[in-house]
Amino acid sequence: MKKIASFTVNHDVLEKGMYTSRIDGDVVTYDIRMKKPNAGDYFTMSAAHTLEHLFATFARNGAFGEQIVYVGPMGCRTGFYLLVRDAVSPAQAIKLVQESMAFIRDYTGEIPGNTKKECGNYLDHDLSGAKALAEDMCGVLKDWSVEKLKYKE
Repeated sequence: MKKIASFTVNHDVLEKGMYTSRIDGDVVTYDIRMKKPNAGDYFTMSAAHTLEHLFATFARNGAFGEQIVYVGPMGCRTGFYLLVRDAVSPAQAIKLVQESMAFIRDYTGEIPGNTKKECGNYLDHDLSGAKALAEDMCGVLKDWSVEKLKYKE
């Protein structure tokens, strides 16, 4: 079988940050790398679950809401994928992720979509863990630029 694009990324040199993973027609996939791969520090699924609810809700309620295709965690527990239509420029995507992380870092209140009727695992959330991940990413992405979206070899 053909190797998928995400398996061609050199995870030995990959650092925290935001990268353009792939472009498929009018859909751009961004790699929001929140943990250094294979470094022994991974986020918990509870924190990822909460971050997903907050990230997706914020992104879909903003100016680019109609352009958001998907927000979700990577199985390796080192990051998230953000898929957007190409109507969202790379600079706008960076700003969206920066604003999303700040929103999550500062969030108080009920987790959106967190009832038995709305969520398949509504009891498995960790707001403080999600906030800690977002706070860290606020620092990582503070001065992120379009030029930094390219993976290092």
